[in-house]
Amino acid sequence: MTELILKSIIKCPECSFEKQEIMPTDACLYFYQCTHCQTLLKPKQDDCCVFCSYGTFACPPIQAGQSCCSNQL
Repeated sequence: MTELILKSIIKCPECSFEKQEIMPTDACLYFYQCTHCQTLLKPKQDDCCVFCSYGTFACPPIQAGQSCCSNQL
């Protein structure tokens, strides 16, 4: 089993600001507010969380080959 990557850089699609964030392993992050322009990000269609849509790495459940918790809503 490969080690999960827990840090991802989120890039805001509105202002291109980038910030490294630690991804939770026990929950999905469905909303994320850009700390630069205050835009509220939510996942793109068919993505489970903001890390899968705007991050450099997918969320830990997806990395592990599991379904992400927001897919169960």
